[in-house]
Amino acid sequence: QVQLVESGGGLVQAGGSLRLSCAASGITFELYAVGWYRQVPGKQRELVATITRYGSTKYADSVKGRFTISRDNAKNTVSLQMNSLNPEDTAVYYCNANLYGNEYWGQGTQVTVSS
Repeated sequence: QVQLVESGGGLVQAGGSLRLSCAASGITFELYAVGWYRQVPGKQRELVATITRYGSTKYADSVKGRFTISRDNAKNTVSLQMNSLNPEDTAVYYCNANLYGNEYWGQGTQVTVSS
């Protein structure tokens, strides 16, 4: 049974920081590209950041320079360090694992940034 469990969401003031973590089980984690997506009500889920199994990263333009994605294959975790948060970053953040189109999602964690 595959599980992706996110943690670390919450309420923070604008300019603050949060760190999201996602713990994976049931997959050979080191083979997967993993990442974070976010969604606000009424909008499509959008990519925030991804990291391949080789360590290559990709970021949405809106978070470049503020967010950093990292992975720990020994612990089967992927993290997202979010700095300089602004109210536009408010969303439910989802962890994703993908291997050649075989895709899994976490249940999501709410991030709310107050102005």
